[in-house]
Amino acid sequence: MVKIAIIGGSGLYDIKGLKNTRRISFNTPFGKPSDKIVVGELEGKRIAFLPRHGKGHYINPSQINYRANIYALKKLGVERIISVSACGSLRESIMPQDFVIPFQFVDRTNQARKMTFFENGMVVHISFADPICMELAETLATAIRKLNIRLHTGAVYVNMEGPAFSTRAESELYRRWGMDIIGMTNMAEAKLAREAEICYVTLAAVTDYDCWYKPAEPVTAQMVMENLRKNTENAKLIIKEVLPHIREERNCFCKDALRYAIVTPARFIPRRTKKILYPIIGRYIDE
Repeated sequence: MVKIAIIGGSGLYDIKGLKNTRRISFNTPFGKPSDKIVVGELEGKRIAFLPRHGKGHYINPSQINYRANIYALKKLGVERIISVSACGSLRESIMPQDFVIPFQFVDRTNQARKMTFFENGMVVHISFADPICMELAETLATAIRKLNIRLHTGAVYVNMEGPAFSTRAESELYRRWGMDIIGMTNMAEAKLAREAEICYVTLAAVTDYDCWYKPAEPVTAQMVMENLRKNTENAKLIIKEVLPHIREERNCFCKDALRYAIVTPARFIPRRTKKILYPIIGRYIDE
C-alpha cells in the first residue's frame, strides 16, 4: 500500500532519487489517468508520483482526467496528496519563485471539468468549507521554512479555465475580489480528493505576476517556463524535506469526510454505481 502521493505540475514530470521504482498503468471506470503512476521509495517513505499533464506536458488543464487521477491514487491506498502546481501572483508581495500554500479555492471554470465521483443514482454533499488538510499543510509549511525558502500561507487560489492566460480586466477583477494567486488545475483535484477521503494540500510555485502588474511585461509562456525551471529544483528539495515528517496516523476531518455526507441510502444506490465506487464508499455501504 502507498499512502503518500505527489502530483507533479508544470515543470515537475519526475522525481529524482526514487528507489525500487515501478510504473503502474491504470484503466479506471472514469478512463485513464494522465500517465503511468511511478511508485518508489524516497527518504524512507513509499510514495506514488503522477505528472498531471503527462510526462512531456501534452495534456492541457481543461483536458486532464481529474477523476481518473484521484481514483487511481485511491486504489493504490493513497491517504495524502501533495499537489505541486505552477501559479501566477495577484499580489505584489507574492513574488515569482516564491511558494504558496493556499487555504481556500474559488472556481471560475464554470464546471467545465468533472469534479465529482457521485453521479448515476447517488447523491453526496461533502463539507468543503476548508478545502485543504490543515494537518498536512502545517507539516509542509514547517519543512519549507527549514529550507529558508520564501513561503506564503493562507492565500486564496482562483482556478481559471485556461489554457490562455488572463486578460488584464480579469486579472484586476480577481484582485478586487481578494484573490491572491491564480492557476488552472487545483479546484477539481481538491474536491475529488475530499470525496475520496484523501488529505490534500497545494504546493503552489509562483511563476509570474499575472498581467495586472504594470512594471512587468505581459505574461508569456517563455517567462513562465524560465521560472518553472528554477521552481522545480526547490520543489524537489521541499518534497525530500517534508516526507520524513509526515506521520502515519491521520487526525484530520478528511479521513471521514463521507461519514455524514452520503444522502442516498445504500439500498437505493444502483448496483453498478456501488461496484464502481466501492474503493471510495465501501466501508460505508458495508456497515
